[in-house]
Order: sequence, then structure tokens, then C-alpha cells
Amino acid sequence: MSVPGKPEEVVSGPIPPATPRIFFRVFPSVMLPMFLAMSDQTIVASALPTIAAALGDVERVSWIVVAYLLAATISAPLYGYLGDSFGRRRLMFIALAMFTVGAILNSFATSMTMIAATRFIQGLGGGGLMSMSQALIGEVVPPRQRGKYQGYLAAIGVSAAALGPVAGGYLAAHFGWRAVFLMNVPTAIIAGLLMLRLASRPGARKEDWNFDTPGLFLFVCFVVPALLALEQARRLDLSMMPVAGALLVFSIVSLVLLVRRERVAPAPLLPIKLMRQRAIWTAQAMAACHGAALVALIAFTPLYMRMTGIGDPAQVTWALLTISCCIGVSSIISGRLITSTGYTMILPSVGSTCTTIMLLYLATQAGRQTFDQFLVWAGVTSVFLGTVMGVVQVTIQTAAGRRMLGVASGSIQFSRSVGASFGAALFGAVLFATAAASDPAAGALFVEILQKGPAALEGLDPARNAGLNAVIARGFSNAFLMLAFFTGVGALLAWINPQRRV
Repeated sequence: MSVPGKPEEVVSGPIPPATPRIFFRVFPSVMLPMFLAMSDQTIVASALPTIAAALGDVERVSWIVVAYLLAATISAPLYGYLGDSFGRRRLMFIALAMFTVGAILNSFATSMTMIAATRFIQGLGGGGLMSMSQALIGEVVPPRQRGKYQGYLAAIGVSAAALGPVAGGYLAAHFGWRAVFLMNVPTAIIAGLLMLRLASRPGARKEDWNFDTPGLFLFVCFVVPALLALEQARRLDLSMMPVAGALLVFSIVSLVLLVRRERVAPAPLLPIKLMRQRAIWTAQAMAACHGAALVALIAFTPLYMRMTGIGDPAQVTWALLTISCCIGVSSIISGRLITSTGYTMILPSVGSTCTTIMLLYLATQAGRQTFDQFLVWAGVTSVFLGTVMGVVQVTIQTAAGRRMLGVASGSIQFSRSVGASFGAALFGAVLFATAAASDPAAGALFVEILQKGPAALEGLDPARNAGLNAVIARGFSNAFLMLAFFTGVGALLAWINPQRRV
């Protein structure tokens, strides 16, 4: 069915309908790389204390996460661009090889600086795994049926992000922190073997093809300083604010120059022309808002439960598993609804609106819930969160067409990664800024609470204990309000997106 105002796909031939045979050949081959890339973004979260204790240099421990995110953000659109030109299967093998090499090097790290560097190498492969997995689905599945497959991938991706901290904590506790990275090696080898089952499809490289080196340079100059500035802002160190400000200005200038470059480049790295379409730029912004809310929620759920005393480590695991399962089931159901009805944007329009309402509710109840109440809230909210990414993927891939699937898929991962880093940084900044403004001594107590749990408050007098609990609740309340702002913007973007059907 054609939709008025929606550009038709430019293809070299019609894509045959997806069959169960295609599903069992294609989906396992792209599922495992996606799982690897997404889980590795969060798997080290639970192992960070163990790594810091073993390697020292605790003040740089956040770079283990940031280095991977930086590399994945930079490489995702690059792989998409090269995949369109040289073939996506070939680029997937390159990404898998780089990811595996990085994982092996991680396990041999002897310092915090070294492990940050090797995580950067691993992230260069991880960004390719994410963008190529999405593009390979769009390459062999017609638009109407992509919803079901993208729903499966969205379920895998989000489940991997939620299960990452659980697996990382278990491995670090029972086998040492190096096992957290070494577990990726056999999994990556299996993923490579599964990739051999996919047919090799040539890219669409032109004779006058040339790589957009200036665009890549400006892209790095935009992304790296922006994420570094967010990291500095998260620390709330006033002495570093001038540095953060200078990095932010440099990033903005680089972005302006990047946009100017991509408008005239013969083979642009970023799909500027595509982003002029309302259906695409609104969907890209939806991915950023969803990434900000989802990653911050997963990353800070253990912190919230521990600092408010509503869950022990086992209950934290149950909460993360609940988030993972509910988002996964919701993503699969959303994908099937797209395939059976053709309707797309109505799902995230309603889902993001309901997510905003749920976050506003949590902001009013922060610190007052029991574990059972929070578990129900987490499950319901996760169901609504699962309605977004599958629709975003289908919308952008359909509007972009087959010849630009790689670039479009890479740009989605870029938007999501930037949104995720921005959301996580802002959540931490709002939380600790609220605490510092309310009680200057709260910061030191927060660290003790993280180390000892709620038992750290038992030695305080009742008035001091009650005051600190109020500070913690206020900090999380403001942080959840900030997440509600992101999901509210995402809901507005979904309602105004013109591509309502495929």
C-alpha cells in the first residue's frame, strides 16, 4: 500500500516476502552481534567496583564506559556508510573481528588507562555490530514485514542492555573481572560462524566513489568534545566547568562546520539530505529521547533501589530482569502489530505519552515505594518503552530506501548513543546537584551508602537520617522529572511524524 507523500523506495529489484526460512537464516545471524554490542555497553557497570579495586585510579573508572560509548557513537554511521558501498556482510565481519580483538585486549589490561584504550578499540567494532544488524534486516525483508523483525531486534537490544549489569556482576563476583570481557570471545566466534550463512551482497560503490575524510574528522571533533563535556558536567566539579564549557563550544562549532561540509560533500558521511525529511528527522530525535530515558533508567535503577533502601542486590536483579522481559515482549508485540496492520507511529505516540505519565508518577513517589510497588511500576513502564525503537527503525529505513539502508541505520545508532550519553550524564548531574544544594555533606554520605547500602545510615541520629533520606528522594524526584521531559518530547515527535503507515 502506498502512502501519499511518502517517497517510494529506490531498489534494484523487489524484495521477496520474508518466509520462515528467511527468518531462521537471517535473524540468528544478526541477533547475536546485536546482543554483543548492546550488552557490552552496560555489562561492565556492575563490575566497575571490582575493576577499580584491582587496577586503582578510581577517579578514571567511568572512562571504561565512556570510551566504549565514544567509539560506538563515532563508528556506527561510518560502518553504515561503508556498508552501503562495499557490502554489509563484509563490514559485519570486520566489526566482529575488531570487537573480538578489543575484548581480548581488555582482559590483559594492567591499568585504568590501558583498559579505557582497549575498550575504545572494542567500541569501534561494537558500533558496526549495531548499525549492520539493523541494515541487514532491511536488506532482505520488505517494508511491511520489517516491523516484526525490527521488533525482535529491539527486544534483543533492550534485553541485552538490561541483562548486561546482571551478567557482569555475576561474572565479576565468581570468576573475576577479566571474565566479563573474555566471555565475549566465544560468543563473537559463534556470531561469525552464523554470519557465514548469509548471502554475500555487493555494495553500490560508484566509480567516482571517495571517502568523506573531512566529514569524519569534523564528526569526531563534534562527538568527542560533546561527550567529554557531559562527563565533566556530571562530576559537578566547579574547577572543571571552564574546561567543559570550552569543550562544548568546540563541539558546537564542529557541528556547524560538519553540517556545512555534508551539504556539499559528493559522498557525505551523514545523510543530511535524508534528515531534511520530516518523517526521518522526527524519528531520529525520537531515538535520541528514547535512548536518553531508557539507558538512564537501566543504569540508575540499581542506584535508586540501593540508596532508597527498597531493594537488596537480589531484588535489584529481579527489577532489571523485569525491565528486560517487559520491554522485550512489548517490542515483539509492537513489531507484529506493525506487520499485521501497517500502522506505525500510533504505537510510540501512545506508548511515550504513557511512559511520561509513569515517570511523573515515580517522581512524586520517589523514596516512598515498597519493592513490590516499584516492580509493578517498572514492568508497566517497560511495556510502554518497548513501543518505540522498532517503529523508529521501520520508519527511517522505509523512508531512506534500500540504497541508503546502512547510512540510515548507522545514523539511528548515532542518535540513540548521543541521547543515551546525554540522558545518563544529566540524570547524574541533576541527582547530585540537588543533593549538593540541599546538603553539602551529602556527597560523602552517598559514597558510603553505595559501598555499604542503607546500613550506612544506621549510625546517624534520627533527625540526620530523616534529612538525608529526604535529600535522596528529592534528588531522584528531580532526575525522574528530567527523564519525563525527554519522553514527553519523544511523544510529541511521534504525534507529529507524518509517516503513520508502511
